[in-house]
Amino acid sequence: MYQVTLMNCRRFMRMIHRCTYCSYLEIQTGIVSFYKDFVESLYQLLGGRVSITAIGHLSQTTKDWEGGRLFSLQEQIDHKIEFVRQELQNKDIPLLLVGHSIGSYISIELYRKFQDQVVYCIGLHPFMMVNRQSRQQFLIGKLAGSRLLSTLVSSFVALLGVLPSRVSSFVVSKTIGKSWSRTASEAACTYLLKYHVMRNILFMALSEFEKLSETPDWAFMKKSSRKLSFLFCMDDHWAPMHVFEEIWKQIPEMDVSVEREGHTHAFCCSEAGSLYIAQHVASLIKNHISD
Repeated sequence: MYQVTLMNCRRFMRMIHRCTYCSYLEIQTGIVSFYKDFVESLYQLLGGRVSITAIGHLSQTTKDWEGGRLFSLQEQIDHKIEFVRQELQNKDIPLLLVGHSIGSYISIELYRKFQDQVVYCIGLHPFMMVNRQSRQQFLIGKLAGSRLLSTLVSSFVALLGVLPSRVSSFVVSKTIGKSWSRTASEAACTYLLKYHVMRNILFMALSEFEKLSETPDWAFMKKSSRKLSFLFCMDDHWAPMHVFEEIWKQIPEMDVSVEREGHTHAFCCSEAGSLYIAQHVASLIKNHISD
């Protein structure tokens, strides 16, 4: 038996699986509760031999602990660095990193900071470069770049959040969550429908677009290629095929693969997607540790 613990505190929102362990795995997420099914599956697949912590972003919690403050991508990275320093004071314990979307970029930055401790880093559907061919990213960029629009959208979302739970659940199920699992739908109603959460998501997105307009640090990734793995999926504007091809071109020795089972970028929003990606991650970790 195992237990999932959600800690909703001022500085860290995290989900923890504790065990007597030889390795420590940290998962970079946005809102932790979306990844509950994934983390549970991964913990089971690893046989309970790895201690897992899924850590979310600052001010993407139910309560506005930060008093309306907005956090950039770099500030979120600094938050994760602070967490690792607090949590892993024993530097003899090997650290594995798993990141999804922008969490993949954050994981690489953590690896850069803790190179002596990190033994493996996995990026799932990695958002590594701005996709200038994506209309969705263009529109999100315009929205995030306008303080007025960001405020209006966040206020509208917050209005939905104060409706009776059955009403907000119905709205989510008929809009963004048509094919979502119960876990994901509950996470959306609990966390996304908050003014401070949506404002922070949009503000962070703006800083992501600014940072990821730069050329990736291919030299660092090439030097670290034996400890890096990426998984892409089809029809994903956040991690499109031309980025997969560019990584393959720049670092042919790196483990880069494409999932073709039909799971989307938001794999954590379905039970099937969570299980499939957990199986993939568990297989990578087992193979890497056994090498």
